Amino acid sequence: MHTSSPISQIREITYNLQTKMEEEEAGEIYDGVRAQFPLSFGKQSKSLTPLEAIHNTTRRTSSSSSNKSNPLPSLSSSSKDCLNSLRSDIKPNPTPPLPPPLPDSVHDDDVLVGPPPPPPRASSGNDDDESDGEMIGPPPPANLSSDDSDDDEVGKRFRIPLTNEIVLKGHTKVVSALAVDHTGSRVLSGSYDYSVRMYDFQGMNSRLQSFRQLEPFEGHQVRHLSWSPSADRFLCVTGSAQAKIYDRDGLTLGEFMKGDMYIRDLKNTKGHISGLTCGEWHPKAKETILTSSEDGSLRIWDVNDFNSQKQVIKPKLARPGRVPVTTCAWNRDGKCIAGGIGDGSIQVWNIKPGWGSRPDVHIEKSHSDDITSLKFSSDGRILLSRSFDGSLKVWDLRKTKEALKVFEDLPNNYGQTNITFSPAEQLFLTGTSVERESSTGGLLCFFDRENLELVSRVGISPTCSVVQCSWHPKLNQIFATVGDKNQGGTHVLYDPTLSERGALVCVARAPRKKSIDDFEAKPVIHNPHSLPLFRDQPSRKRQREKILKDPMKSHKPELPMTGPGFGGRVGTTQGSLLTQYLMKQGGMIKETWMEEDPREAILKYADVAAKDPKFIAPAYAETQPEPVFAKSDSEDEEK
Repeated sequence: MHTSSPISQIREITYNLQTKMEEEEAGEIYDGVRAQFPLSFGKQSKSLTPLEAIHNTTRRTSSSSSNKSNPLPSLSSSSKDCLNSLRSDIKPNPTPPLPPPLPDSVHDDDVLVGPPPPPPRASSGNDDDESDGEMIGPPPPANLSSDDSDDDEVGKRFRIPLTNEIVLKGHTKVVSALAVDHTGSRVLSGSYDYSVRMYDFQGMNSRLQSFRQLEPFEGHQVRHLSWSPSADRFLCVTGSAQAKIYDRDGLTLGEFMKGDMYIRDLKNTKGHISGLTCGEWHPKAKETILTSSEDGSLRIWDVNDFNSQKQVIKPKLARPGRVPVTTCAWNRDGKCIAGGIGDGSIQVWNIKPGWGSRPDVHIEKSHSDDITSLKFSSDGRILLSRSFDGSLKVWDLRKTKEALKVFEDLPNNYGQTNITFSPAEQLFLTGTSVERESSTGGLLCFFDRENLELVSRVGISPTCSVVQCSWHPKLNQIFATVGDKNQGGTHVLYDPTLSERGALVCVARAPRKKSIDDFEAKPVIHNPHSLPLFRDQPSRKRQREKILKDPMKSHKPELPMTGPGFGGRVGTTQGSLLTQYLMKQGGMIKETWMEEDPREAILKYADVAAKDPKFIAPAYAETQPEPVFAKSDSEDEEK
């Protein structure tokens, strides 16, 4: 009987432990640990240049999103098949085969280094397959999914840049307004947090921070932004009744006038009287802009004169009243104006000599809810409309009785959700809002203009709604604004092989390292309150208490009398008047004037005055004539 040596026993234990560890690792890989798979199985990875490494960090995980539920959405089909094969090979309690016994020629001194050799493979009939060599990596998938192949074909056909993505952050609420200048160097984003942020691709680094922040009107949401044709100024429309004009660097140039809300006829007011809803700069003339408002009017303004308007447009209504105009748009040549009315109608005016408020095209009941955006095609024949009712409609302005196509199931919860065309106008795209009971996030939907069908849905954010979108023709980059009540941002989709400048410039620019020269020594302040400028103001509470104690400053009223008076008033206890004092002293003053004759009371001082004059007689002693008294007539009367 053959007895195993200690070395063979050690090999057997090592082999069992290694087999058990491999099985446990395979189970963990199946449960979702994707990091165990290298990029390539058995192949040396290609060394990446720094620029390629940067773009790999911004690469999107999935270029498109579908409504189908996948158990492993982040894994490819080949990796999924490989994991399934691993799962099927795992048994509950496997018993590893014992290693073959060592031949007698191997002695104990010949110790093998490294793991034991694997057991011999079972012979099978597939000799031809084995002769080709062993396959490296997971097995090829049986059937490629049709969705992935279709999306790749759509992306190649229409040159949609979807491989990489960056996010311009900074807002605290949903981003409701977006504007990219014609050169593609500066981006404006407005939000429900009442602020406008300005981004410059040429001066921005990989931190993606804005270089300026504005607050156009305190307490009012930013609803629309529009660049001038020369990109030297931009228009800012907020929830207030006054639009503002800023220069390229964010300095205020002017503010349009507000109308009189007590004037009934809107044509007689000098401006809007209610909050603005939309505004756009003229595509050709750099001095003309268009605004729409909740007061039920559209107005054309001249930028050189902020106190007057050029034209007032009142939409046609079935009943007289004020129905808000929810959106407005120019056509490509600036010779046509479209407005979305609150009653669900679309009205189009052609600018010509003598034109007025009567619309040239009137589409009644185009939508069942408010219209959020209108967009003309470059030839002026097609008009796209987006509404709160969750639909997107394509209209032929030559036949407006019915829409050419209606796309449903596009939820919209924001009044600024827009539509835009691709640079070649082969596609048009719009965003969707997140609903409470829905599992899908904010999507960017692409539609084919020729076939009028949905060609792709791109997931932008799993929790935030997509509001504004724009496809820049020079950069070939797609901008999409998202957000909710707590956050907001602008997603920039690009492809390093298809896009130019824009996001490619700022992503590759690393932030500047701090130099030793940047150090600033903070000055030590020993006595910050020595100057009156920096002294704290005395507490108003103490000042108030001090003033209340002063009867003159506090204007304290006199208390009512509850007993004898004091201080010159009647009935005092601590003092009295002189007459009261004399009367109390035993009657020193007697009231005898009622019993005396006044003539006798005066004449009794006549003898004293004649003998010893003091006042009048000495003053007139030299000039005073002698008094002559009349003699009594009593003697004559007696005779």
